[in-house]
Amino acid sequence: MSVGQRRRAVLSSLIGNSIEFYEFLVYGSFSSLYFGKLFFPSFDPTTGTLLSLSTFAVAFVGRPLGAFFFGHFGDRIGRKKTLVTTLVVMGGATVLIGLLPTYRTIGVAAPILLTTLRFIQGCSLGGESSGGFLMALESAQPNRRGFLTGIVGTGNAWGLLLANGVLLLVTLLPDQQVLSWAWRLPFLFSAVLVGVALHVRLRLTETPEFAQSKAEGAVRTRPALDVVSRHGLITLSASLSLLPTFLVFYLGSVFSLKYGASIGVSRSVMLTLLVTACVFLIFAMPFFGRLGDRYNRKAVFVGGIAVMTLAPFAWFPLFDTRSFPLMALGFLLLFAGFAANYGAQGTYLPELFPTVLRYSGMSISYNVGGLLGGAVSPIIATALLSRYHTWTPIAIYMAAAGVIGLVASRFLREYAESAVPQRVVELVDLPIRATPAEITTARG
Repeated sequence: MSVGQRRRAVLSSLIGNSIEFYEFLVYGSFSSLYFGKLFFPSFDPTTGTLLSLSTFAVAFVGRPLGAFFFGHFGDRIGRKKTLVTTLVVMGGATVLIGLLPTYRTIGVAAPILLTTLRFIQGCSLGGESSGGFLMALESAQPNRRGFLTGIVGTGNAWGLLLANGVLLLVTLLPDQQVLSWAWRLPFLFSAVLVGVALHVRLRLTETPEFAQSKAEGAVRTRPALDVVSRHGLITLSASLSLLPTFLVFYLGSVFSLKYGASIGVSRSVMLTLLVTACVFLIFAMPFFGRLGDRYNRKAVFVGGIAVMTLAPFAWFPLFDTRSFPLMALGFLLLFAGFAANYGAQGTYLPELFPTVLRYSGMSISYNVGGLLGGAVSPIIATALLSRYHTWTPIAIYMAAAGVIGLVASRFLREYAESAVPQRVVELVDLPIRATPAEITTARG
């Protein structure tokens, strides 16, 4: 693959990842601040917010299903075609959310349609997020994989930065105008973003590693099922190791808006804090990815979990000071562990699986982790805050997820495909009860 194609693969993955997270996170911000009034107005404010956040959680239910479905086709027909499809589906669902009539117009049908489109968003992200990493990883030189997938990983920071920048502009308007029409603008804007991403993505070629696997006839007929049946322990362990990653990201980016409002921090200050955190992540994730290239990728991955386990006990006290420099320090401490973990995982997680199962393996483990760690975390944190009126139970909840992640990471082992000839790998990976014909075919 030429240098130009490698750069295009990384750029395409970064842009696609950024847009997917923009569309996903702009929903999270608006569900926390406005959707309770727009789609659940017949409930008291707290209940309305919780119901609104529950529609945010619905997408996480869709993510493992999307991972299974799109992972199957990513390993069957190729990375490029699958990523084009996920981008179109995600963009279409987001634009339709911006066109939805509210509860006042069509009653209970409004939250039902909102939930349906949110579910579709989740299915799409379940296939997109992992595929973007694979496109960059399988196009990169071996000694630069961590660095380049770390750059792709900054897509969540760029997406969050863009989502909160748009939210900041929208909230400059009076609340009456935002609730009347301006809330639709960030969702409709995604149509422009998707057009730009498609222009870049359609010019890509397939990754060399998948093309080689296809040419050798190594592509599986049911890759997603093979991941679950043959690599179940690794998949489960990877999913559990990602619990703190999702808790920190979604509590830091979504729940923090609610918590900031509860202690009297203005919305503009909160958005500025999140922008500061995003800038930090954009530089930190490639750094940690490169660190994994040079030293030990798993050590960087696990070290990030350890930091995320302890960070909430500093983040909340610094948050409570309501001093901007101290709050910014708290956010940087919280996201430092996330940056290390996420900066390494774009290369570390795919290498837990053989090439022909990578898309399915990474997608399923990543998005099951998202379901367990991210789906209900803003709801649980909001409920704990409402009941106990203190941050301590929330910090304990985050730390418990970190402990689970540390224990699960002990079971992770990289798949040693590169250390043995491909034909040997295929023989070893045959079912235990392979027929003589299957063994003869694998031997070539």
